[in-house]
Amino acid sequence: MTIVILCLFVVMGLVQVIRPQLLWKMNRPLQAPFVKNYDATEPTSAGYAMTRAVGAVFLVIAVVMLVNAL
Repeated sequence: MTIVILCLFVVMGLVQVIRPQLLWKMNRPLQAPFVKNYDATEPTSAGYAMTRAVGAVFLVIAVVMLVNAL
């Protein structure tokens, strides 16, 4: 079970590094109660770059945890 969760973390990290816009679009319904204009809340290119950097760190940590679990 732990390995499955860690694999999901790795996939999530890959998506965050490769395509952060996809995560933003998937989270749009969660913004509905708080945001009037979805397009106004989309991150800039610098925001997406920061998301990729955080995703890379997350991915490294997830891969290390997965290797240790195996």
